[in-house]
Amino acid sequence: MTASPLTDINAELLARAARIKLACFDVDGTLTDGRLYYDDEGGESKAFHILDGQGLVLLKKAGIAVALITARNSKAAERRAAELGIEVFTGAKDKLGQVRALCERQGIGLDEVAFMGDDLPDLAPLRAVGLAVAPGNAHRWIAGRVHWVTSAHGGQGAARELCDLLLDAQGRTEALLAEWTR
Repeated sequence: MTASPLTDINAELLARAARIKLACFDVDGTLTDGRLYYDDEGGESKAFHILDGQGLVLLKKAGIAVALITARNSKAAERRAAELGIEVFTGAKDKLGQVRALCERQGIGLDEVAFMGDDLPDLAPLRAVGLAVAPGNAHRWIAGRVHWVTSAHGGQGAARELCDLLLDAQGRTEALLAEWTR
């Protein structure tokens, strides 16, 4: 028996999710809980949730392009993206410009892009894309300006919620599940 995860999702949100060909994610506060850890030598570390990583890999497997776009220069984000086999853009001060460049390269429109972010550096791309999403703990200025706010917080499965929504809305979930039950 399959659960129906789309019962609480409105038709407009489902229609937006069904069109997505590129999913972009901010890192700090979206794929992480937003906290930064520094060691005595000035090294930085972050914690990434395994559920989010699996969701990003599933999107890629389903043919939806995935990119991490962060304004911070982050070796941790670069390493995580490499582990997952997805694109990453660090030090991206113009996130919307980066999203536009990705759209041009892939031959798609901004209406075919989902962007997930949590704070002011994410506002421009969130306002421009077809599906703007914020984690449950996003700053209120952002949460009030997106199409959907996840129930999970950043770094605690919020990205996975978006991944699952995209996969469900595009009818790809059952095929992916079947691969894990063989």
